[in-house]
Amino acid sequence: MRINALTIAGTDPSGGAGIQADLKTFSALGVYGTTVMTALVAQNTCGVNSVYPVDPDFIAAQMDAVLTDVRIDSSKIGMLSNAAVIEVVADKLRQYALPCVVLDTVMLAKSGDPLLNADAVDSLMSVLLPHVSIITPNLPEAAALLKTAPATNEKMMQEQGEALLAAGAKAVLLKGGHLDSTESPDWLFLPEGRCRFISPRIATKNSHGTGCTLSAALAALRPQCADWYDTVAAAKQYLHGALAAADSLDVGRGQGPVHHFYQWW
Repeated sequence: MRINALTIAGTDPSGGAGIQADLKTFSALGVYGTTVMTALVAQNTCGVNSVYPVDPDFIAAQMDAVLTDVRIDSSKIGMLSNAAVIEVVADKLRQYALPCVVLDTVMLAKSGDPLLNADAVDSLMSVLLPHVSIITPNLPEAAALLKTAPATNEKMMQEQGEALLAAGAKAVLLKGGHLDSTESPDWLFLPEGRCRFISPRIATKNSHGTGCTLSAALAALRPQCADWYDTVAAAKQYLHGALAAADSLDVGRGQGPVHHFYQWW
């Protein structure tokens, strides 16, 4: 059976992040992609110029259109921008009871531009968290969710991952790319235990869309894998290849995108 996946996220006209990156990732991993747009984002490899939030009622209409017609086997949620959008997405998740939901807690673009209103963080934790299967924060995002300082070592990462589980997350993939180390450790936290994943750092400035790509890969691969451990391992392997091939592209003057189709081109 062919897997159908849904991405609920904002756009990226330069094609490296957001819904465009999600669809590329789904396709590269053999999954049919569907979309719900939450925001129109005027961004490129150099930064975000402006954000046009989609009306929450129209987001609900998009979700109804997809979910009343297409069997969705997994989904990922990216940029939600404000509390009203978070609430409508949470309502639809309750209504349709999707089987696997990956929440990429998008707060900042790679350029550092904000993508989530500060007052929406509480809504993300209280309204949306109970309805998703796994969250994928990086270190600044985890700190914002917990209202604490970002982790600077793996001991702090472990403490914050466990704290996110205690706060109601069903599973947490805490990404350690912001650590000052030669390796890039990620930690998977589940109620039954934790697991460390390690990848060598790749010397490239072209890392635009890594968070979107990883979360989309998790959504694409979870129905194909036995458990979250296997899913994370396969998703990280795909992302590592996309990063390693990023310099073969020539897109933009800033932080270019990863190469989603490195296995095909």
